Amino acid sequence: MKQCLLFKLAGFTVIASIGGLTQASERGGSSYPMGAENYMAGAMPPPGVYGQLFVTHYEADTFRGNHGQKLPMDFDIRVDCVAPRLIWVTEQQILGGNLAFHIIVPLVDLKVSLNGQTQSNSGIGDIIFAPALGYHFSEKLHATFAIDTIAPTGKYDRNDLANTGRNYWVFEPVIALSYIDPQGLNVDVKTMYDFNRKNDATDYLSGQELHMDYAVGWGLGNGWVIGVGGYALWQTTDDRQNGQTVEDNKGRSLAIGPSIKYTSNKGWFVTAKWQDETQVRNRPDGNAYWLKLSIPF
Repeated sequence: MKQCLLFKLAGFTVIASIGGLTQASERGGSSYPMGAENYMAGAMPPPGVYGQLFVTHYEADTFRGNHGQKLPMDFDIRVDCVAPRLIWVTEQQILGGNLAFHIIVPLVDLKVSLNGQTQSNSGIGDIIFAPALGYHFSEKLHATFAIDTIAPTGKYDRNDLANTGRNYWVFEPVIALSYIDPQGLNVDVKTMYDFNRKNDATDYLSGQELHMDYAVGWGLGNGWVIGVGGYALWQTTDDRQNGQTVEDNKGRSLAIGPSIKYTSNKGWFVTAKWQDETQVRNRPDGNAYWLKLSIPF
């Protein structure tokens, strides 16, 4: 299936009150967990029902400003998440592609420390659901197109340091491509564009974001693929609060690290990676571990 989502920063909120950081509560995180996807991002499976499980651990102790500088605050965040995903690929074809549906319900455990204050929170995060169309252009080249919806189902309080939800809707067009060769080159790119709605509790509208998860590896012919993976993020429009533009607050980040996949001859596969963030602007700077397991029912 095209994309597999999970919440690295599903509800990360930092209430920062020191100079120049008053807007970081909205810009500090994104509804989509950057880098969640890995190999097989654009390869929709045959008609049937499938289960996937995502597990992640993310941690950061640095928050970077508009010029990449480490901001002068005592900051630390730790996020653990388990997210089951249900996928139904139908026999129905629309515009030549197989129609499918998916839903993800993330279970988030979050701890944030800021300038001597610490708060932990856990619970359901913001749920993701969507229809999708999957295409198989050849035995090796595959694509999936979707419009994901991220619903504000997680807990949110504007006065909390740690929230499991972000309190606004997101509409996210998705194009995912996969080139798969069991004995050669494997390339996966999932490109997304986020249209964020306003957080009514803070009258804050986060800017639109272009981001992509990627994986590049080499198939060894025995079910294993080894390579690298990560993500890239560019915020394309300014944030706005109370109708005013928030200047010099666009997020940016690049992450890379080792990535592997194992495919069983029984139809299930698992991917794993570690990614380190770099070139960070107006966001936390940390690293994450990701595990994805896909099983046909």
